[in-house]
Amino acid sequence: MRFAGDVGKLWLAILLMSAMSCLAGCRNSSGGIKQPQVKTYHLRGRIVSVAADGHVMVDAGAIPGFMGAMTMSYKLVDPTVVSELHVGDVITGTVIVDDNPDGPINPRLDQIVVVGQAKPDTKPTVQYHVPAPGEAVPDFTLLNQSGREIHLAQFRGKAVLLTFIYTRCPLADFCPRMSSNFAEIDKGLALDKSIYRGTHLLSVSFDPAYDTPTVLRSYGGAHTGRFTEEDFAHWDFAAPSVAELPKVEQWFDVGVTGSSADASSIQHSLSTVLIGKDGKVIAWYPTNDWKVADVLKQVEEAAG
Repeated sequence: MRFAGDVGKLWLAILLMSAMSCLAGCRNSSGGIKQPQVKTYHLRGRIVSVAADGHVMVDAGAIPGFMGAMTMSYKLVDPTVVSELHVGDVITGTVIVDDNPDGPINPRLDQIVVVGQAKPDTKPTVQYHVPAPGEAVPDFTLLNQSGREIHLAQFRGKAVLLTFIYTRCPLADFCPRMSSNFAEIDKGLALDKSIYRGTHLLSVSFDPAYDTPTVLRSYGGAHTGRFTEEDFAHWDFAAPSVAELPKVEQWFDVGVTGSSADASSIQHSLSTVLIGKDGKVIAWYPTNDWKVADVLKQVEEAAG
């Protein structure tokens, strides 16, 4: 009986040690809760633009397992390296995304190596502007889904949430995601009639050659869920003219490459802007990692 009791104590000690080991293993080295899992991918591409806020736009080749060739804006893990990067530099780096199938993947760029420096006299062919809070948004002219010209200035007195899409975008995490997010925001704003009247949504296509009013009307009705019954009173789908498109892209920092004749060749970055009642920028979201609840709250506050 004494031997059995000693064995029982030994097993009890082993169990206690195992439990302590499990607790230690479920925490990170800093003692906090285990962080979300991430995935990493190798990137190689040429820098298209560099923003002081710690974002770089990169025209990258296909990233196996992640996405095809794409011009995209990335948030730098270490924003202090932005001063060492220049338009035209060829870089390699590690793309880090959250392993989150049901939410934002939050793409960012780390471990950057400049493998080919731009020539000292290299000047970018296009000067991209980064929308900053307090800046007045130019009064661009667009053609909407009803075939009517609209101007950004006509929405003065309302808080406007504007994003960029093209209807043939094949990447679920890009244009379709922006449109789905806007649909959620549209429904959220509709819960308060006074706020709904004081806000407007605007999805701007950078593919005007294909995204005609007829195409935009069909696309917009599908995303609002009202199809042919949609009156587009609160959410416009529009496109600038081919002539004015470059100015719009550059002001809103939308990098687009490829030809409308071949939808699969179009590569682009993302840009979503919250414009206040006074026609000035309140916030700019250059990636797809913003959360609907956060932006909805900002729009509601801007309309108040």
